[in-house]
Amino acid sequence: MTLLEAALGKPYTVTHIDTDDEELIDFLFTLGCYEGQSVVVVSHISRGYVVAIRDGRYNIDANLAQAICIAEN
Repeated sequence: MTLLEAALGKPYTVTHIDTDDEELIDFLFTLGCYEGQSVVVVSHISRGYVVAIRDGRYNIDANLAQAICIAEN
């Protein structure tokens, strides 16, 4: 399951990042988005998603959301 399929307001756990792009993995790590971390989709916007990771909220596009694999808590 990817972040694209997440229900609004429900906490999920990141299981892995599905990409070979090291730059993307490093970027997500700086946001606090890595395996074992909790993530919540706060809202859907026209070109992406607002997600809560740790103490921050971030706007990510659909391509990035598709790379974030999650599992229900």
